[in-house]
Amino acid sequence: MKSEIPAEGVLLRKDYGDAKVYQIVCECGDCDHSHNVWVEAEDHGITVTIYTQQKTKWWQSNRWKIMWTLLTKGYVERESTLIMSEQQALNYANVLTSAIKDVKKFKQDRKEKSATAKLAEEQDCV
Repeated sequence: MKSEIPAEGVLLRKDYGDAKVYQIVCECGDCDHSHNVWVEAEDHGITVTIYTQQKTKWWQSNRWKIMWTLLTKGYVERESTLIMSEQQALNYANVLTSAIKDVKKFKQDRKEKSATAKLAEEQDCV
């Protein structure tokens, strides 16, 4: 099995050049299970951030228990599960690899252009 393009379950949400944002969709189809992945080229290297936005069904849950837990512990735990098919997992791995290469190349190209522009500017002053 090989990764595919377009990738099943992996959605490119935004491409900033030095950062790419993906949404990884759960196979069950519930949007509350999807994860957001940011691949960013920063000054100190490449950063991959994966997060999910949790929602509570406040009116369907035991509100008193949640409030008591929040008062006694200071936090309430929530969990999200992402289920991927074999194809989706391969696509996910391939997209991460290519996104890291893309943002790294974008960052290097920008540094080279900046250095070239700075050198040209210095030569114009002489």
